[in-house]
Amino acid sequence: MRIRSVVPADHSALIELWRHTEGLRLRPEDEAAPFAAYLARNPGLSLALDHEGVLVGSLMAGHDGRRGYLQHLAVARPYRRQGGARRLLDEARRRLAEQGIEKCHVFVLRDADTSQAFWTQLEGWAPRTDITVYSTGGSR
Repeated sequence: MRIRSVVPADHSALIELWRHTEGLRLRPEDEAAPFAAYLARNPGLSLALDHEGVLVGSLMAGHDGRRGYLQHLAVARPYRRQGGARRLLDEARRRLAEQGIEKCHVFVLRDADTSQAFWTQLEGWAPRTDITVYSTGGSR
């Protein structure tokens, strides 16, 4: 499996992957136009895991100039437990670090047990207990 940058043409394959990934919620911002705009604002940071020409994993990544934001870490069920998610994460962090971004946030749904287990076991990652996130616009 190789890692490459996500391109706008990956949108339909990613939507299909995300629809079949438990613990991942699609939002209007995942539609084609906002997806392409996100990639343009954060060139080369969002990653695809490619197995023989088939997109089997993803990690969307961007930053605000100070902090990185990671979203939609997903690996298709048959390709899990092979290190793909960790490789995507390490590569995204490396690319963010090249742009001077060391601190990253990831938002994980409370009822996403598989995702919660993944992030809990990673060294250096810890749930925040000192803040509450408030959002506006669109569905929560």
